[in-house]
Amino acid sequence: MTDPKPTRRDILRPLHLVGIALACGIFAAVVTLVSTGAFTERVNLSIAKGTYEGLTPIGLGLVVGGAAFIVTLLGLSMLILAIDPADVTKRVDRPVLLASDDQGPAAEASEAEASEAEAPKTEAPEAEAPETEPPTP
Repeated sequence: MTDPKPTRRDILRPLHLVGIALACGIFAAVVTLVSTGAFTERVNLSIAKGTYEGLTPIGLGLVVGGAAFIVTLLGLSMLILAIDPADVTKRVDRPVLLASDDQGPAAEASEAEASEAEAPKTEAPEAEAPETEPPTP
């Protein structure tokens, strides 16, 4: 028996991850360009004259944007690998944060009743009457 054909959504999922990573990279590049003053006249004039020392704001923006793209893509890929595909399609009818053996307060009450039923019945010794002092005249 052959596996069912993947849906279009399953085929395009990697493209969605690349799109999200690309958006994060572009955002990081734009923030870097704005914060380094790449759009100011002073910086552009010094770049044109050749007096700007160091990495230009555009170069720095490309480096930061590329690094953000790669880090985001790797992070999303690792998170996708952590998900079991069988868990994605399975319907969850219980609280997600509880362990599978916990069922809430009802389970705790039934466990307490079960432990009481399993405990051996021992007869408690009869309580002795407290000694009373004779009245003083």
